[in-house]
Amino acid sequence: MHTIQNILKDNRTERIFEGNFGLEKENVRITKDGKMATTSHPAVFGNKLTHPYITTDFSESQVEMITPPLPSIKEALGFLETIHDVVTENLGDELLWPQSTPPELPENEDEIKIADFGEAGKENEEYRNHLATKYGKKKQLLSGIHYNFSLEDKNIQFLYQQYEGDVTYEEFREELYLKITRNFLRYRWYLIALLGNSPALHNTYLKCCIDQLPKATKDSHHFDHAISMRSTVCGYKNIDDLVLDYSSMKNYKNSINVAIEEGVLNSYKENYTPIRLKEVNGKLKYVEVRLLDLDPHEKIGISEDTAKIIHLFLLFCLYKEGKEITKEEQVQATMNQEIVASEGLSEDAQIVVEDHKVKLNDAIQSLTAEILDMFVAFAPKDYASTFRKLMMLSEDRKVRPSCQTLKEIQGKEYIQWHLEKAIEYKEASEGVQFKFHGLEDMELSTQLVLRESILRGVNFEIMDRTENFIKLDRLGKEEYVMQATRTSLDNYVSVLMMENKVMTKKVIENVGIRTPKGEQYTSVEKAKSDFVFYEGQSIVIKPKSTNFGLGISILKENQDKALFDRAIEIAFEHENSILIEEFVTGKEYRIFIINDEVVGILHRVPANVKGDGKSTVRELVIEKNKDPLRGKGYKTPLEKIALGEAEEMFLKTQGYDFDFVPLKDQIIYLRENSNISTGGDSIDYTDDIPDSYKKIAVEAAKALDVKITGLDMMIDDINEEATDDNYAIIEMNFNPAIHIHCYPYKGENRRLNAKVLDALGY
Repeated sequence: MHTIQNILKDNRTERIFEGNFGLEKENVRITKDGKMATTSHPAVFGNKLTHPYITTDFSESQVEMITPPLPSIKEALGFLETIHDVVTENLGDELLWPQSTPPELPENEDEIKIADFGEAGKENEEYRNHLATKYGKKKQLLSGIHYNFSLEDKNIQFLYQQYEGDVTYEEFREELYLKITRNFLRYRWYLIALLGNSPALHNTYLKCCIDQLPKATKDSHHFDHAISMRSTVCGYKNIDDLVLDYSSMKNYKNSINVAIEEGVLNSYKENYTPIRLKEVNGKLKYVEVRLLDLDPHEKIGISEDTAKIIHLFLLFCLYKEGKEITKEEQVQATMNQEIVASEGLSEDAQIVVEDHKVKLNDAIQSLTAEILDMFVAFAPKDYASTFRKLMMLSEDRKVRPSCQTLKEIQGKEYIQWHLEKAIEYKEASEGVQFKFHGLEDMELSTQLVLRESILRGVNFEIMDRTENFIKLDRLGKEEYVMQATRTSLDNYVSVLMMENKVMTKKVIENVGIRTPKGEQYTSVEKAKSDFVFYEGQSIVIKPKSTNFGLGISILKENQDKALFDRAIEIAFEHENSILIEEFVTGKEYRIFIINDEVVGILHRVPANVKGDGKSTVRELVIEKNKDPLRGKGYKTPLEKIALGEAEEMFLKTQGYDFDFVPLKDQIIYLRENSNISTGGDSIDYTDDIPDSYKKIAVEAAKALDVKITGLDMMIDDINEEATDDNYAIIEMNFNPAIHIHCYPYKGENRRLNAKVLDALGY
């Protein structure tokens, strides 16, 4: 008969590694000197009761960050890191404490403010008051990471189809998760031994613990060989160790109800077992691992290898044989946890495994061998480094994170070492304010909208990743957004008119706004034959309907027929219709409009390098491109400067080539057009342009009935008010990039990602 165990054994393939992963992380906010911050939860994060990503745990001082379930560990870690960065950026002078055991706490527990959820969240506050009375406020400030895991539904369906027992699909799925839970309880000591990382408690922690513990440093105490003080008797656990019935979901819930009726628990939420079975809409959906310490060596408290080790362990718990877990087994498992947490760094530590007392290190290596035997042959390739890490941790306790942390804090003291880490991580977060970790393949403007969504508590779903198409949702209000600025605010005809440069010119000329004079061509031969009409004039040759500055050539002198012909060919490579227009004098400014308001203005300086008197243009470009703000494909605020045909052609018009050595401080331009997408620099001018030009820009947007546009205007002199002939609108863009206004090369962040969400009603 195909039992569940046999079915699992027969279906060990790479597919079993598929699943959904979610992370929840708590950090205590601290002051610059390592003391718990007594300020309220920052108002910038909005309503902590309804915010899906950023809330509080027990105290106002304890930030909780929550990711949605995601289809890979990499995406879950990236999402968590982005929340962490967003939180860090908005803490002002405060920091995030990187350790599970608390920082310096106030002597008077009354200074620890219980989280205030307002009138609508009175029940949450009452529950926290109960915890404060029962456990004490200081114990509630222990923090950690919760790791949520679910199996892929299609894989559970596949297994169920092979099962011959008389159970429903729901009962079959429940049994898989119950199996994981039972074995997790049996073998949880393994994760604490390898990954535990809270080897000490600060002197200001609970007096009843500190008074009985040896010193770890001048300012901290611990059990001499402790791995995880958070998991010891001084840590975060129920006063009475829970023994629940894991034979079925019905019995599991009944056993919790009995504990509530007997006064052992206040509610389901007070179940602090190391793993919990979690339901969604009344159905068991995932397991929640609750015994993980923050890793203070990692900015977000957990590394990719650690997350994968936990995943491997959960799969081991699924595939390992193991039936019901008796009361006696649960009691022994709790004793093993306590021994490992408090004595795990000792060579002599022993635990009981299958009724036999064994040395902890022998038990670790035996279980690691079992995991390797189960999965190494068919695990995904990106787990190779994880297996190596697992073996290293198993073989040498000195490289285990708790041992490393203890050694380092003993070199600097508890507060000082963790404080330096907190400062280091704050600086790291502030260095990547434009990035959504794990979604770097998406356009930067879209990443910025998603980051702002996290700050505001707007749920989002990536509908089409390659097209940067997302869905936003908050309290039932839904919006679809493509490439950050294509929204429901603009109608289809307005977008088509902006896409068509001929239509744009005609419509805005009809309301008296100046545009460059020119002619449209649909034939390469016809365009080339008209060289005689443009010879000696400054002209722009560009596709009719492209964006991002693609296919544009500017010929200042236009004396070379070969260059003219090639520029026409380049334009036709991007579109079957092109424009040849007069080159309008002045400087170009990108004016960004949202809902008839100018919200940002940039002057874009064409791609350029500054000479040092010894390097070639090519070498200067290579050096400038090393700036971490420069990348490719709108993934960074600035684009790398290319060394292509267009740049070579423009240098030639000036009498230069890539091997030319500019004088010291000599500026060499590699492009005439100033698009950021072709390597230009961005300089904010929002507060420096006279209102007369802003008024013209808004009138142009109104003429096309467009709500979001990036309008390119040539202005001779911004110190003069607009007249009929000292400016011209050369282009209006239907999906303008916002990141260039958020992170200009020089100037203020205009937060257009926030303004887009404002316009959409979030």
